[in-house]
Amino acid sequence: MAISQLMDQQKSYYLTGATRGLDFRLGQLKKLKQAIVERESEIIQALRTDLNKGEKEAYAFEIGIVYQEIAHVIKHLKRWMKPKKVKSPMTHSGSRSFIIPEPLGAALIIAPWNYPFMLAFDPLVGAIAAGNTVVLKPSELAPAVSAVMTSIVRTTFESQYIAVVEGGVEESRALLEQPFDKIFFTGSVAVGKIVMEAAAKHLTRVTLELGGKSPCIVHHDASLKLAAQRIAFGKFSNAGQTCVAPDYLLVHQRVKEKLMSYLQEAIISLYGEKPLQCPDYGKIISRRHYERLCHFLNDGKVAFGGGADDKTLQIEPTLLEDISWELPVMQEEIFGPILPVLTYENLDEVVGLIQARPKPLALYVFSEDKKVQDTMLKRISFGGGCVNDTLMHFGSTHLPVGGVGESGMGSYHGEMSFHIFSHMKSILKQTTRFDIPFRYPSSKIGFKIIRKLTKP
Repeated sequence: MAISQLMDQQKSYYLTGATRGLDFRLGQLKKLKQAIVERESEIIQALRTDLNKGEKEAYAFEIGIVYQEIAHVIKHLKRWMKPKKVKSPMTHSGSRSFIIPEPLGAALIIAPWNYPFMLAFDPLVGAIAAGNTVVLKPSELAPAVSAVMTSIVRTTFESQYIAVVEGGVEESRALLEQPFDKIFFTGSVAVGKIVMEAAAKHLTRVTLELGGKSPCIVHHDASLKLAAQRIAFGKFSNAGQTCVAPDYLLVHQRVKEKLMSYLQEAIISLYGEKPLQCPDYGKIISRRHYERLCHFLNDGKVAFGGGADDKTLQIEPTLLEDISWELPVMQEEIFGPILPVLTYENLDEVVGLIQARPKPLALYVFSEDKKVQDTMLKRISFGGGCVNDTLMHFGSTHLPVGGVGESGMGSYHGEMSFHIFSHMKSILKQTTRFDIPFRYPSSKIGFKIIRKLTKP
């Protein structure tokens, strides 16, 4: 079916009103959950094929998050859909005001390859909850997962309601030419700009979940051994191919050597003495990405790791030191298992270094001092993050996830996912039992009354 024809079908189906009812939305969410349950083993195997994710990581980082999102939405959707009463001002005497959430219409979700299942189906849950029709575009770089997701969608939903379009750049370009009512994109900053430019032609609402160089700050009073364990977990899960992974370390010079020792211990505890032989250690998604990362291994000095396998496209968890900001590894998001380590002397230096660069998607600070924590959280702009941990904010249905500036626009998860796929329609109901004559131009005292009611 041509993409333009699919677009017309979805627009027509949406206009029937079939997707608007609470029972319909809940029913579709339950169908989606059941389809995932039935194909869970296939999803896990596909994630192994595309990214070498182990069963635990595949479930915890991909499938489990979607289950959690579906359960949360089903529990709260009725309340979210109810019109919300708000106050009316004195100038609107006799009126009642409220806000009605309504679906936007036809939505396009463009998913990335690094968490190909979760980052496709998580926003899909929000789009269904809000009452939209959806076209889902999986990443062609994760073909095994794309095939399973396509099968799930096509056997669970009619294409006029939810459809999948597989393919590469050509298909993505054709989709972006269509007049969707909402585009949800997860991916790189460069492609995000292309998506936004295309959306502007139709004045389509856009949510962009991008990335950037997310800093991880370790102060001298941090619990260093625990910090190292949590940093290694956050950085090297999925072989570092996580948009909210720590991109580089800023560690107080007083504790740098001790932290480096603990990081090495943590990596060995997670993946063994020879990570490339660990059956559940991830691989890089493509040769192009692998070769880009291998070039970074020449920057600074390898303090730990640095090994790579051209056949399996794997790179050891690697710590780099003697790093300067001018090196290539510090010029773009790494998106791989390479962690540059820099030092600092005082917090003002840290704030200045981060503020001088584009606003990151995530920030992590390890410190036992509340003043240090507050300084980082209040003075630095970033999408979201953790104090004394990494990644974990992303897995909460109660915390919206999204970027700011170059790291993205708009947030999702839980209720926020419902909101980004909805339009909040403002309604005022006025009484017919009496009128407000002073608002009309014929009223001789109208100006005085209005001034009195709206005086500064």
